[in-house]
Amino acid sequence: MSLSRRGFLGLLGGAGALAVGVGGCAGATGQTAELLRSRIALPQRFAVPLPVPPVKRPVRSAAGVDHYEITQQVREVEIVPGYRTPIFGYDGSFPGPTIVSRSGRTTIVTHRNELPVPTVVHLHGGHTPAEHDGYPVDLVHPVGDHTSRGGHGYATAGDSSHGTRAYEYPLDQPAATLWYHDHRMDFTAPQVWRGLAGFHLVHDDVGDRLDLPHSERDIPLLICDRAFAEDGSLLYPSIDPNLRDTPGVHHDHMEGVLGDVVLVNGAPWPTLEVDAARYRLRLLNASNARRYRLALRPAPRGGGGFVQIASDAGLLAAPLPHDRLDIAPAERFEVVVDFARYPVGTEVVLTNELGAGPTSEVMRFVVARKAADDSVLPRRLAEIEPLRPGAAAPRREWVFSRGIVGGDRGWTINGRPFDPARMDATPRLGQTEIWRLYSDLHHPVHIHLSPFQVLRRNGRPPGPFDAGWKDTVDLRPAEYVDVAVRFERYRGTYLLHCHNLEHEDMAMMSAFETT
Repeated sequence: MSLSRRGFLGLLGGAGALAVGVGGCAGATGQTAELLRSRIALPQRFAVPLPVPPVKRPVRSAAGVDHYEITQQVREVEIVPGYRTPIFGYDGSFPGPTIVSRSGRTTIVTHRNELPVPTVVHLHGGHTPAEHDGYPVDLVHPVGDHTSRGGHGYATAGDSSHGTRAYEYPLDQPAATLWYHDHRMDFTAPQVWRGLAGFHLVHDDVGDRLDLPHSERDIPLLICDRAFAEDGSLLYPSIDPNLRDTPGVHHDHMEGVLGDVVLVNGAPWPTLEVDAARYRLRLLNASNARRYRLALRPAPRGGGGFVQIASDAGLLAAPLPHDRLDIAPAERFEVVVDFARYPVGTEVVLTNELGAGPTSEVMRFVVARKAADDSVLPRRLAEIEPLRPGAAAPRREWVFSRGIVGGDRGWTINGRPFDPARMDATPRLGQTEIWRLYSDLHHPVHIHLSPFQVLRRNGRPPGPFDAGWKDTVDLRPAEYVDVAVRFERYRGTYLLHCHNLEHEDMAMMSAFETT
């Protein structure tokens, strides 16, 4: 298959031109999704402090390997003040604990599933052997439960285990902000919505040599949106609320689910007191479907309030200033914000220009005091090897669009729904390829195993947020993006999929096998 842009638009039948109206409800600007409204009074903004997820400690370290143990369990936590909300939590918390690893040093994380449903763990952005990557039918069934299904009956299709599973991460990759989350086939969206997400940070010598903000001024921010039922539980439009048998959401939300409460590290619209100094903010969009356009209000005098230093898979070559930052589901941006550019006492709001009403704001910083600052923003950050595919480089095309799945509406790649046993490509290790990704509507596309570099958007240069090594790219309606990708080291079966989690669950995934 080879499509011109004109031919692709014709294939869509004008869907791209209509995409601006998709999700045409309050809070849905620039989205392919529908708003789900809470049934409780929304909590007051900026009334709770920002929590920072605890750093997990290894249970043992030996022979260059760090071992961790995490228990997946149901817990009641206070998210909205005055309510107890049941969650699925890694170690019973939302977000889960942060794991901090060293590049080149193996980390083994043993997960114990005490939830009432099967799970799969994917280290998003990890350069990981296939058997540890979290293929969606490689289920971890609950402790003592041998009857649970994996979605569409795939209970025994993968490499399943019961009770526990040890995931081994060699982490032969540069420093980066990674995250881990559930990846169970057909049920990823509701299980992440219920809390199965957390940070995994990788450090290396290159980053250590830079005098960037560190310690309490290096802050991970997991941003997501949720909706709440009358009793304070998490509201979600699952066909099967028990997440046992029938996958998917009700038709009104098949385009994606937006919540009306913005959470940062599991707290609604929190506040953080900061010094008048530089801070490193590790921004993760962990929403199921919501895109954000982040900005600072007020903007610092002279603009450039965000200075991007890293993308999904590691440091940029040089700092890149932005006045605003578009971030799609699963994307990460590391930015430095210099709060010394504001007078002490200033309240700085992190806003969302794609939101409306309460979703137009994310959190608040209060510049509380003057302070010494030993950080430096260097002119150069890291050496980035440019991928330069030659004229003979293999080329593949992937069309992300609506389609028919099991006789009903769903989401497809190249017109076909996901089949975990079907391989749609067989790229060779070490060979640079060009993958062209087409979209009908908004689709954040994630490629497993190895990061990529954006070459072009719609035949033009990359966009302002495409710099560096990426593992997820934001495709807008009726758009195509060319990326250069080179898979390294590990043979096996991996995934390409949309990270709008409702789209993913409704079959917008493809499998490929590296050879």
